[in-house]
Amino acid sequence: MTQTLTGSVSEVADQVTSIETALATGGHLLDPAAVERARTTLERTGERLRLGAQHTVVALVGATGSGKSSLFNSLAGMEISEVGVRRPTTSLPNACVWGSDQADPLLDWLGIPPDHRTGRESVLDADRESVLHGLVLIDLPDHDSGELEHRLEVDRLVELVDLLVWVVDPQKYADEALHAGYLKGLAGHDGVMIVVLNQVDRLNDVEAETCRNDLRRLLDSDGLQAVQLLTTSARRGDGIETMRGVLADVVRRRAAVAERAAADLTATAADLARGVAKDDSVGRLPGTEDLVGALAAAAGVPSMLESVEADYQRRATAATGWPFLRLARWVRPDALARLQLDPVSESDVRRLTRPTVPEATPAQRSQVELALHQVTAAAVDRLPTRWADEVRRAAATAAEDDHLAGALDHAVAEVDLELRPPGWWRGMFALHLVFAAMAVAGLAWLVVLGATGVFGSGSTNPPQVGSLPLPTALFLTGLLLGLLLALAGVVLARSGAGRRRARIAAELHRAVGEVARERVIDPVAAVLDGHRITADALGRAH
Repeated sequence: MTQTLTGSVSEVADQVTSIETALATGGHLLDPAAVERARTTLERTGERLRLGAQHTVVALVGATGSGKSSLFNSLAGMEISEVGVRRPTTSLPNACVWGSDQADPLLDWLGIPPDHRTGRESVLDADRESVLHGLVLIDLPDHDSGELEHRLEVDRLVELVDLLVWVVDPQKYADEALHAGYLKGLAGHDGVMIVVLNQVDRLNDVEAETCRNDLRRLLDSDGLQAVQLLTTSARRGDGIETMRGVLADVVRRRAAVAERAAADLTATAADLARGVAKDDSVGRLPGTEDLVGALAAAAGVPSMLESVEADYQRRATAATGWPFLRLARWVRPDALARLQLDPVSESDVRRLTRPTVPEATPAQRSQVELALHQVTAAAVDRLPTRWADEVRRAAATAAEDDHLAGALDHAVAEVDLELRPPGWWRGMFALHLVFAAMAVAGLAWLVVLGATGVFGSGSTNPPQVGSLPLPTALFLTGLLLGLLLALAGVVLARSGAGRRRARIAAELHRAVGEVARERVIDPVAAVLDGHRITADALGRAH
């Protein structure tokens, strides 16, 4: 018995922890009324558990004329509550306590006045009543009383007691005020409720069975399929011993406190869970490549990549081109050379030649807004309204924030676009010098040979290379190899420019992606993570 009770209290503690986690994480995005009810339930549950489970509080709840007070007196074996026309007009309940254990702290918490408490101790029937030791039986005012204070007292204690015994009579067992006002709202509390059809002495056996079956049907429709249904007659004593046995078993198990707490917390979790999505796949952040691409376009990344690629090819061609073409360029005016006329630092020249970040066009800004909408639209699909609005708010804040453009510009500007000449440029330039030297040497030799022939001095027969004179072979070979090397340089420059573009593109997209993650994705993901944590916590509590 102790192990069962301990396990139940442990489970209740887990429920409390889960609900507190849900409230702490997503309480501001749940129904405020449900959150307030949840906090009240948590507080009430904690207070009841602190009072211990050595006493089990059972309340008899019924309408006027149901025979509830007569049943209370029959169970107590003594006249405690006045019945019929003698019932007092007070809204205060009566309590009967079995056993000598101190129950005053519990009765104080329940709000039972001292003069409405009766101790059930007698040496004459001590053996018979000992099975009920620990029972606190309360006779509540009529829940359909014409006095508002009576009904309020019933509503207050219905929330506090451990076990509810609903006493109905054959005339009013189908009363809508009972079923709609109380029983349907307690669906899920089947284990901590008993329904008693009293006054069956007014019916014959067939009528009693018909009435009982109809009441069972109504209870099932209320969502109370597992609630226990008893029949009694306080006047004749029918079913009294059976009911005492049921109460004795409840007292013996000492589990009603934890069971009532668990039922209340389960209902609370279900109440809160109406504010979260039921499907685990709901509220997941979809792929964000479209967002990163749109932000990259708005930041001018495509234009920068074109400039980076063109700059590489231009400089590679200049560094590895045919020396004779480079010589031709040297004789043309160079705009950058004019910078040397003024004292300009190297950093200034680098800044002037660095690809700039163009301002985002209206079309690019619209593209960013569209990408933001696509990301959030997929994330909020089937999310409850409050959570969906919070996701949209997080994304809209990022889209409307002027700092987003500044962050993009800063991130892009931080990417190192400085071109450091690769080693193959120097190697190719050295080969060009060798081939150019061959061509120049051959040409010079031919000029000398021509001059010698004109003036008729010395031998004019140079060495042969195959069918060609050596000077001619040197000149043609130098030219041909230089041209082939220049063509190879063009191909290598294009390939290198493509590789450089891909590397810079990856770095720029990574920089833009970090801005997207920090400014948009993380805020949206934080809301979705909060929803997931809240939903999981409520699922565990339920």
